[in-house]
Amino acid sequence: MLHLPESEPVCDEETALLPSITSLKDKKQPTPLPKVQISILLMVQLIEPFSAHCIYPFINQLVRELDITEGDERKVGYYAGMIETLFFAAQALTVFQWGRLSDRIGRKPVLLLGVFGLSLSMLCFGLSRTFWGLVLSRSISGALGGNTGVMKSMLGELTDSTNRAQGFALMTLTWSVGVTLGPTVGGILARPQDNFPHVFKGAFWAEYPYFLPCAVAASLAAVTFICLLVFLTEALPVRPSCTTAPVVCGGRTDSSVDSRATNHQGVDSFTSPLSLSEEPVPLRSLMIPSVLIPMINYGALATLEIAMLALLPLFYSTPVEVGGLGFSPATIGMTMGFFGVINGPIQVLLFPPLVNHYGPKAVFCMGIICFMPIFTLFPVISAAAQWWGVTRLIWIPLLSQLVFAAIQEMSFGCILMFITSSAPNRRSLGATVGLAQTTASVARIVGPILSTSMFAFSVQHNLLGGYAIYPILVILSALARVLASRLDEEAVKRD
Repeated sequence: MLHLPESEPVCDEETALLPSITSLKDKKQPTPLPKVQISILLMVQLIEPFSAHCIYPFINQLVRELDITEGDERKVGYYAGMIETLFFAAQALTVFQWGRLSDRIGRKPVLLLGVFGLSLSMLCFGLSRTFWGLVLSRSISGALGGNTGVMKSMLGELTDSTNRAQGFALMTLTWSVGVTLGPTVGGILARPQDNFPHVFKGAFWAEYPYFLPCAVAASLAAVTFICLLVFLTEALPVRPSCTTAPVVCGGRTDSSVDSRATNHQGVDSFTSPLSLSEEPVPLRSLMIPSVLIPMINYGALATLEIAMLALLPLFYSTPVEVGGLGFSPATIGMTMGFFGVINGPIQVLLFPPLVNHYGPKAVFCMGIICFMPIFTLFPVISAAAQWWGVTRLIWIPLLSQLVFAAIQEMSFGCILMFITSSAPNRRSLGATVGLAQTTASVARIVGPILSTSMFAFSVQHNLLGGYAIYPILVILSALARVLASRLDEEAVKRD
């Protein structure tokens, strides 16, 4: 018979497996984040938006130079939009499979494969001089872009209920940095033979004028690959060959079962979340309310956010008389840059204390509510511009709108906490996050098309003075707030 040390608690049928919420609040102190492991995961988080967005400044010009539009300027947006969307479409088709695979073979191998594929695909994109070459390289990049789901799964495993808010705040900050740096680098380094003629000479740079920004993205991915290979420690425990004995396996004591406890009769009565008996659950087992409700909320959030991000530059560039502001590209870039500047500090400085004090559900609901003033301010700003012109007065509601947008970004960290906590067991975490990421990827494909189409339809047919799209989006925001009320606050308080 095996006896537990006196210092360890004994579990029997009457012992609560989870402590009460009150005791959690009283006893748990924030656990320090594993800095090295988190830093490597943040590198993975950085390179994906960097690589995905660095092509945006030059993709339209690249399409023009390929002579596939036959001189029709109206076709440029069609082909460029197809290339941009392919990344998210391929990601939506594969991200769940990568998450499921990581549950079986571990997070690290899948991350390594994804980062290597991302580096290779960016090199191929920079060297492509045909439309189908761009399509293939972009599709490969998205198909191997399952890193985002696996990375979030691993971040959930490296954190607990006391420091998860801080971990996801860093993730959101890193994403914002990647989204900001990617287009900046892409715009500066595109066509280097024109911008830096004394440094980049020769026929190669004339033949491949957009290779340099793609090579920078590929190099960052290569550095990340090396750091992953050398420094990252696998978070998912390896299953031993035998699991029948409670403590002794193969004639030796296995450290992976140290957390198992026996009752006073020597019978194994409690299995920790790292149980050897854990197996990835089938897909149908994930179709339960505790998993589906956070997942649907994630999809609703992603739809509203991508609709907002698609509308902002369209609204800025549309002439004042048609319902926009008529900004120049430089002004649009400066305005969007302001969003990037304020978003980072808000995520790092405000997100953890707000979640720790009010809870992730309250912060998530606050972020969803922010969509209402964001969409309401569009017609207000437009009407003010038509009445008084684009003056300094316009910038007050305009910048307020961007502040609301930055506050709204905190919702992503909150909903990822719910999704992480909803996984049936640890070996199903990758599949759970992957399925949720699939929902978000589909939303990011459909959202921009619907929002920009509704904007054009409202303006073209003068529905509600051209502003019909905004009440629709406000109503959708209110419905998303109702959906958020179904989230289980207690779930994220358990590890």
